[in-house]
This record gives sequence, structure tokens and C-alpha cells, in this order.
Amino acid sequence: MDTLEHIALAAGLAWGSGIRVYAVIFIAGGLAYLGVLHLPDTLAVLSHPLVLAASGFMFFVEFFADKIPGLDSVWDALHTFIRIPAGAFLAAAALGQADPVWVAVAAILGGAIASGSHAAKAGGRAVINTSPEPISNWVASFAEDLIVPAGLLAAVKAPIAFLGALVVFLALVVWLAPKLWRAVKRIVVRLSESDRATG
Repeated sequence: MDTLEHIALAAGLAWGSGIRVYAVIFIAGGLAYLGVLHLPDTLAVLSHPLVLAASGFMFFVEFFADKIPGLDSVWDALHTFIRIPAGAFLAAAALGQADPVWVAVAAILGGAIASGSHAAKAGGRAVINTSPEPISNWVASFAEDLIVPAGLLAAVKAPIAFLGALVVFLALVVWLAPKLWRAVKRIVVRLSESDRATG
């Protein structure tokens, strides 16, 4: 792997972790186990059968938890404390035996990228959950199931294209973040008012 490929892999793992952390670990480890993807030695543990079993099990659990309106938002809230640190860790580890300064930079930027993708996912799903029908929730969830492996594949096979798309994605997140925050805030206020009215 050259430097650009390491950077794209680090960014792809961080970005995907913010959306589907267990899928990212399972897919990267599975591809490495099958010999399709060469991971740096610092990430070789992802292809260990026990790690694959654990990440595969959690991938399975998350797949179904993410399809249930309301539960998906609770799951997202809890995983704020898992997805972002995992994104930072995976991004740092993707640089392998690089200079510790660059590994630290990768961890910082990886955490920021994971934060952005997690905020977009969690905020978007919270807004979607205000709709009484479950179809929009399922469509969003299945779209996430597809986009994460596609993004990882792009990071490995077309690093420049992936990094360009990532820059556009992060710019959209920055633009959408205040709007999502206001929408989520309105939802919380509405829920608290309805609780007081029924209480």
C-alpha cells in the first residue's frame, strides 16, 4: 500500500465507523481473511476468527436494531461513545508503522470524520422517525447498509475518487448540521411538552 491508499483506507474506515462500525470491522476483517484486502499489520487482528465472530454477531444485531423506529435512535445515541472512538482508532491503525505524529493526526482526523458521519446518520434518522410510517426508516436503513460497503470498496479501489467524495460529504455535513440540530431540538421540545401535557 502506498501513502495515498493508506490515507484513503484510514478515512474510509473512520467514515464507515460513524455509520455502521460493526459492519466496517466485519467487512474489512472478512476481506482480509479471504485475501481480497491487504490490511496493515496494525489492523491484522480484524481478520482473526474470534474478532470476525464478535463483529459479525454485532453486525447482525445492529442490522435489525436499526430497522425499528425509535430503537434505532436509542441505538445511535448509545453508539456515540463507540463509533467515534472506533473511527479514531481504526484511522490511526490504518497508517501502520508510520511516524507517531502522523498516527496521532490520523486519530484526530479519523475521530472528526466519524463524528461527522455519525451526526449525519443519527440526526437524519431522528428527523425521519417523526414520520408515523416505518417505510422511510427502512429505506434509510437499507441505504446505509449498502453505502458503507460501497464506500469501503471505493476507498480501497479508487482512493482519489473516494477522498474527493468524502470532502463533498463533509462539506454537506457542515452545511446540514445546524439544520439537523434545530430539527432535533424541535422534536425534543415537542416530546417534552407532550409528556408534560399527559403527566
